[in-house]
Amino acid sequence: MDLKSMTLQEMQEYMESIGEKKFRAKQIYEWFHKHLALSLDEMNNVPKKLKEKIEQTQEIYGVKPVDCFISKIDGTRKYLFELYDGNIIESVLMKYKHGNSVCISSQAGCRMGCKFCASTLGGLDRNLTPSEMLSQIYYIQRDTEERVSNVVMMGTGEPMDNYDNVLRFLELITSEDGLNISQRNITISTCGIVPKIKELAQKHLQITLAISLHSPNDEMRRGLMPIAMKYSIDELLDACHYYFKETNRRMTFEYSLVAGVNDQPVHAEELAGRLKGFPCHVNLIPVN
Repeated sequence: MDLKSMTLQEMQEYMESIGEKKFRAKQIYEWFHKHLALSLDEMNNVPKKLKEKIEQTQEIYGVKPVDCFISKIDGTRKYLFELYDGNIIESVLMKYKHGNSVCISSQAGCRMGCKFCASTLGGLDRNLTPSEMLSQIYYIQRDTEERVSNVVMMGTGEPMDNYDNVLRFLELITSEDGLNISQRNITISTCGIVPKIKELAQKHLQITLAISLHSPNDEMRRGLMPIAMKYSIDELLDACHYYFKETNRRMTFEYSLVAGVNDQPVHAEELAGRLKGFPCHVNLIPVN
């Protein structure tokens, strides 16, 4: 595990393992997660010899900015970042009255194969590390000099397919020793990996789940999303009910409206029947 992905306790254990005092871990942890340092070079109270020792024994993964596109309409910013291995990911900053929201990527590529998603065209290259997910937020907060208050995991990749790293990311981004973003201000979007939804429910976090549904029935959904070949809508909704029962968190169902495919009154009626009585929001997304 790279240095920036460690918890404070793990960093303390690492410092002791290389013959250093535990307080150095607190210094470095806060440089990374409170002061948003991009490298050891920025840490002016960490001795040069310790920096050299760390560089010899640890990797520090981050992101390198490639480009930024700013909307003339609402100021939304789309960032392109390069990872250490040359992979390119994207993040988006959206400004609202209630604060700044950042949409981040969780994987380089994606293997879910959803028909309407461009990030899956080349398949999955690899999972992002917790530090690479954090670094997207940290860089954007440094760049804008404005606090990020909300995080949405709807960029490249399927977060539930990178489950362990996403859990570690959540632990670090909500830590009081870091940015301390509220769990209630974090949304994870998933195409519906049923076992992972149930597993996350058992963590009793206050994360909001957004389910990519896009269809009111299995036949149509299988044509749009290969994951539907493995888990039916009934199985998915059972997992959603379990998540709500364990967390008391209202869910969001994402529904992309494709002209002539899933946008007819009969589809609306079928969807309403599926979700009747379930505390949730439905987000309608016009595609064409």
